[in-house]
Amino acid sequence: MTARARWWDVAFGVVVGVLTSTALVAALLLVLQSPSGATVRLVLPTPTSVVVHVAGAVARPGVYHLPPGSRVGDALEAAGGALPEAAVESLNLAQPLEDGQRIWIPSRGQPTPTLMRVATPSSTDVRTPARLDLNTATAQDLEALPGIGPVLAQRIVEYRDRYGPFQNVEDLLSVRGIGPVLLEKIRPYIYVSLSTSTP
Repeated sequence: MTARARWWDVAFGVVVGVLTSTALVAALLLVLQSPSGATVRLVLPTPTSVVVHVAGAVARPGVYHLPPGSRVGDALEAAGGALPEAAVESLNLAQPLEDGQRIWIPSRGQPTPTLMRVATPSSTDVRTPARLDLNTATAQDLEALPGIGPVLAQRIVEYRDRYGPFQNVEDLLSVRGIGPVLLEKIRPYIYVSLSTSTP
């Protein structure tokens, strides 16, 4: 075989090798490429905390930021634990918390208002009073109202003790710290019972 023929054989081999490699790379790219119209998943950031309001017979009622996956028992612990008179056995301490929940810790031996669940998917322990009579409710009963904490509840009772029974729901506007917005928020849960009127 002449040198020229050998040179053509080498050149032909190189060309075939390059073409084969190019075809393999192109095929690999086609396999790896996502088809058009493929589903794209958006990963939403997970919340860094759940915010809950703990009220009732606890050491430090208030709003607490807890890690996702926390339970009612964790919220109770964050609020300083239950007071000695708390009826903890009435709670489901294993209930998972949801952002924005209000957790009411009832007491033993004191009248507690009729309770109803807030309309949330798993609101076993998220409760607010169904209806309260402003002229008989205790400060602790009043704390179950949305937006009413220990300070405002005590002011309502003190106002009633000083000026006598409420004549109507609007009288609450005379209590320092209660304005029209808050009154409308709690109106569905309160009424005034007098000898001349019925709830």
